[in-house]
Amino acid sequence: MDPVHGIQLPSYYDYYETPVKFVPTPDGGLTAWRLDRDTGGWQPANDIVDEILFAMGGDIFVRSPERFVQRTEEERGRYVKGEGPIFALYETVRAIEDVAIAERRPYTVDEAALIAGIRRRTFVMFEEQLQQAGDPGADPTIASAAS
Repeated sequence: MDPVHGIQLPSYYDYYETPVKFVPTPDGGLTAWRLDRDTGGWQPANDIVDEILFAMGGDIFVRSPERFVQRTEEERGRYVKGEGPIFALYETVRAIEDVAIAERRPYTVDEAALIAGIRRRTFVMFEEQLQQAGDPGADPTIASAAS
């Protein structure tokens, strides 16, 4: 994890409420990936690197690997549609959220832990599927770094 342009890589951000990650390239540079809310995959985002690095604040936030995983799965669970085990787990999280909202209360400690655990699991599952489909931005190992 040598610093590139003065930052440690990989690094994780929320950019106008969208997860973005910077990862090292083999030639010693960096590349940026932004979550695609339609597909749940990763879009190249090198066009926003300078804005993130030099305009920190406002709607740009640095995130830990754990928070990045949670934010990514929060977005995927909200916007990406599909069927199968991942989407069943998203429905489980949504059901827990709906109960807390209906009861006008924060999550219990157990609910928060369950949601975080499910999101770590769905992150790995989703990223593995993306890798198998050839998405160059996919990286399921972030979740293990986040635990």
